[in-house]
Amino acid sequence: MTEGIISSLFSKEMQIVEDAKKQIKLAYKIDNRPWVVGYSGGKDSTVVVQLIFEALSELSREELHKKVYVISSDTLVETPLIINSINQTLRRIQDEALLRNLPIETHKVKPIIKQSFWVNIIGKGYPTPNQQFRWCTDRLKIDPANQFIMDKVSSFGEVIMVLGVREDESVTRGNVIRSHTVDGKLFMRHSTLSNAYVYAPIRSFSLDDVWDYLLNHPCPWGDDNHELHRLYQDSNSGECPLIIDKTIKESAGSCGNSRFGCWVCTVVNEDKALTGFIQSGHDWMKPLLEFRNWLTSIRDDRTRRMKYRMNGQIYYNEVKIEDIKGVPHVLIPKKSSRAKQHVPLEDYNHVKKENLKAYISEHNIDLSEANDHNILVTYEEELLDGQIVEKYAQLGLGPFTIQTRKEILEKLLTVQSQLTHPDDPYYELISIDELKAIRKIWFDHGEWDDPIPEMHKKAIGNEIEWELDDRPLFDKEQVSDLELLCDQYKVDINVVKKLVSIEKEYSGLRVRRGLMEDISKALKQDYLHLIEK
Repeated sequence: MTEGIISSLFSKEMQIVEDAKKQIKLAYKIDNRPWVVGYSGGKDSTVVVQLIFEALSELSREELHKKVYVISSDTLVETPLIINSINQTLRRIQDEALLRNLPIETHKVKPIIKQSFWVNIIGKGYPTPNQQFRWCTDRLKIDPANQFIMDKVSSFGEVIMVLGVREDESVTRGNVIRSHTVDGKLFMRHSTLSNAYVYAPIRSFSLDDVWDYLLNHPCPWGDDNHELHRLYQDSNSGECPLIIDKTIKESAGSCGNSRFGCWVCTVVNEDKALTGFIQSGHDWMKPLLEFRNWLTSIRDDRTRRMKYRMNGQIYYNEVKIEDIKGVPHVLIPKKSSRAKQHVPLEDYNHVKKENLKAYISEHNIDLSEANDHNILVTYEEELLDGQIVEKYAQLGLGPFTIQTRKEILEKLLTVQSQLTHPDDPYYELISIDELKAIRKIWFDHGEWDDPIPEMHKKAIGNEIEWELDDRPLFDKEQVSDLELLCDQYKVDINVVKKLVSIEKEYSGLRVRRGLMEDISKALKQDYLHLIEK
């Protein structure tokens, strides 16, 4: 009886696999559009690549008429062990494809340096991503993958994007897949990329189907699917898919709880991925977890953030007042790991909105610096019934201050100097190219002390060839003189530095188109008008 049930289940599993391979062959032969297959190293994408590999191996030489590009996303902050594993797998897939004369090419897609995680955070001061401001997915995953796809579109006219998405992953994911499906059609139109289509060969697979296939079909390029299964069992986590559609970014969820995501993911409160690795015996990754937890903890610290946005715009966040035992308190709501707080109203410096400019000027407050100054902006608002009520607000938070950015970089370089990757002696948390990009951004924003070469030498020890053209325009004494002049004539030093950097950017160009526009932007920043005399 038991043998009959097992035989029946195995027969069912074999049938769904054969049906999938049959459909893949049909989909491949139906036209000349090349395929771009998303591979993350996880179970679902592994099933897709393995099924395609097997299906193409069963076709004749004449039927193998178009390219299949297997691409994997490297965000440059991938979990260390996983990115090494993915690199190895991509090499194995490529080698085996060459041996079998299959038209398969493997590629890694990366964010451009100026959009990398560390350049955005340490260079530009972006606050670390959270659920409300998850800027990382677009810049690190979607844009690089889409660029690869569009490059192929420009070469071939149209492409098919092959993804390991399944309807039973979640209700949301199932609804998204069905909403993009046209009855009787194998391919779904991509919702945001023109001339790109989506094919989901395992959309009807269940989780059991996925593991039944992987554990009963040896990997054609030599990977151990049982090891992959153990990885999931140890971590109790899912995979981080290669996302190529901004409309499904939210349904994809965060990868912070996944072993196939970023080691520095700050979107989740607790990083179960790194914790799982450490509990599995990879103690060398403890410094990564400690750094990630610290980086998460400082995100909403008002003393670490500028009080205006990157474009200079000031904004206000209304706060609620609650009575506690007859004493009015400002409610600071719970956010991320920060607990809800109540601060006595009298502890704040109350400033009417119309008087804020004069107050900041009188107290010589620099909104780009660390101090919060406990300012509570007050203003009146008329309700629909004509009643006038008093409102309270804090200055909204902008980028990390330059002091905090320096601290983040210093700690990151220290962790890198202490880290010993068991399989990669050259493993680095931040690349030299990223450091050079950060250095240039700091120069452009008036950080002329040029601390990065010394910080790197102190932490890592080796010398780097830094670009001479990126050296500061003024030495420390000249900067000091400039600061005194700005103070004497009541001119904002930050704006002067910005204007000098703009002029340097355009110097030597015969056509300086855009110069006046950039100068105009620098002079129209909200915070400048707020503190001008």
